Amino acid sequence: MAEEITPELADRVLAAQPFSRLVRARIAVFEPGRAVLEVDVRDELRQQNGFLHGGVLAYAADNALTFAGARCWAPPCSPAGSPSSTCVLRREPCSAPARTSSSPPAAGPCAAATS
Repeated sequence: MAEEITPELADRVLAAQPFSRLVRARIAVFEPGRAVLEVDVRDELRQQNGFLHGGVLAYAADNALTFAGARCWAPPCSPAGSPSSTCVLRREPCSAPARTSSSPPAAGPCAAATS
């Protein structure tokens, strides 16, 4: 039988990924059907115009979806027992709740990918 995918195992898997260590990614939430991966926005992760590099955003989205899917591999995550995820990227203080589409974006030190 495969090892249960716990938050502790997820942290170990993330720590084993060299790029995750480079960008200092962390898993903020890891529960059935939901994973939140956070990366602090630092100058060395910005592109020439000062924006967070798209590669970092793509990495965060990819890994958040991967962790959410892994955590949700079996029921009761989805009715069919298979993962289904939506990824939301946001730039705001990582401790802030996800905003609605009608609320203005908050300026903050973190990029978070939520799936």
